[in-house]
Amino acid sequence: MFKKGSKFNSIFKGSCPKCQNESMYKSKNLYNFNQTLNMHDNCGNCGLKYQVEPSFFYGAMYVSYALGVAFAVAAFIISKVFLGSSLKTSFIAIAITIVAFMPVILRLSRNIWINIFVKYAPKDTKES
Repeated sequence: MFKKGSKFNSIFKGSCPKCQNESMYKSKNLYNFNQTLNMHDNCGNCGLKYQVEPSFFYGAMYVSYALGVAFAVAAFIISKVFLGSSLKTSFIAIAITIVAFMPVILRLSRNIWINIFVKYAPKDTKES
């Protein structure tokens, strides 16, 4: 499931969706807030241009919203159902979860968005 060549591998590692040999991001540290979304322009291995068109990653906002809702629902269920917290405490748990996982949500949304449009093709030559 997470083997090289699968979408899951590229999404969770943040690697180039075409060759999966190099990270798309300049910094591996998600919580270096100045560098969280800084990406290389092209893949050093296959030459794939990450920003396929101007404003390409604006579509990732929709994916980010869905991931944020999923994290919030998970936080609510864990807090309210499993831990038996009050509604106010559950709301605080949701807020803390969203803030704590924001860098993860942002990168995952970009990774998912680019993987929707780019297919794995390890043997292609460099693009010009």
